[in-house]
Amino acid sequence: MKTTKHLNRKVVVLTGASSGIGRATALEFARGGATLVLAARRDDALAEVVTECEALGAKAVFVKTDVTDSNAVQHLAQAAHELAGRIDVWINNAGIGAVGEFTQTPMEAHEQVIKTNLLGHMHGAYAVLPYFKEQGYGILINTISVGAWVPQPYTVAYAASKFGLRGFSGALRGELLKWPDIHICDVFPAFIDTPGFQHGGNYIGLKIKPIPPVYDPQRVAEAMVALATYPKEAVTVGGSANFLRFSYELLPGLTRRLMAGIMENYFHRAKTAPVSDNSLFEPSGSETGIEGGWRSPGEQRRVALTSAAIIAGLGAGIYFFNRK
Repeated sequence: MKTTKHLNRKVVVLTGASSGIGRATALEFARGGATLVLAARRDDALAEVVTECEALGAKAVFVKTDVTDSNAVQHLAQAAHELAGRIDVWINNAGIGAVGEFTQTPMEAHEQVIKTNLLGHMHGAYAVLPYFKEQGYGILINTISVGAWVPQPYTVAYAASKFGLRGFSGALRGELLKWPDIHICDVFPAFIDTPGFQHGGNYIGLKIKPIPPVYDPQRVAEAMVALATYPKEAVTVGGSANFLRFSYELLPGLTRRLMAGIMENYFHRAKTAPVSDNSLFEPSGSETGIEGGWRSPGEQRRVALTSAAIIAGLGAGIYFFNRK
């Protein structure tokens, strides 16, 4: 997809911009000439992204922001508005996870995931919507996840936050019916090749990897740009996300068992790793790139086998279900 030149006059605020999907999205908007206000917890990483955006010919600044702090997000919105006199697009993208058995994961870790993923998005909407209403228009994009449709075991707080975000967006759309030019857009990525799995809290003591297939973060960045130009309520990125959503809606019990089986089978053969908060509470000094390195040739060779096994299992379930 070529970046549309309609972005030349758009002022875009993007949280979680220092790595992964956020960093890829910042660069994609920069290619279209948008004016960018980038936010994350690491100012050194943000400074790098600003330099990269400027090299692409865009105007970009950063505001160090922790989205769990409502006052900090209010400051971000104010700074963005003062920069250009308006905010056209606000992207809630900051997110984090924690992997581990529910009762073996510290409650503080569960709370931090909720604060970042759910309250962080709510803080963003709360800060920008007054500006949108004053302008009479605006696009709010929420990065959610296939995890909002299919709850993944051993990531309980993450699932709670993503299911909550889906409800939050739906309720907010109802309140905004009187402002037809204010759009709430949700993005539901499948498993994406980002450093997110290195950033999240690890309370299971094993090396954590995404379930294949794993997709290029550039695909999510392009979806964000498309929504900024032609907004709609929801887009899904990655074919497996649609497949998993369909399977969970049709056969939730079977899909739960398959997901749990895939994860537990991996845990039995995974390499050990330190139990660590990683970047859950404070940003660490590593992994600020776009990709996480999960699409190596060896990993991709297993994609087809894993997908085939899931499809075969669900197909068998549907067959026997329909015979009852």
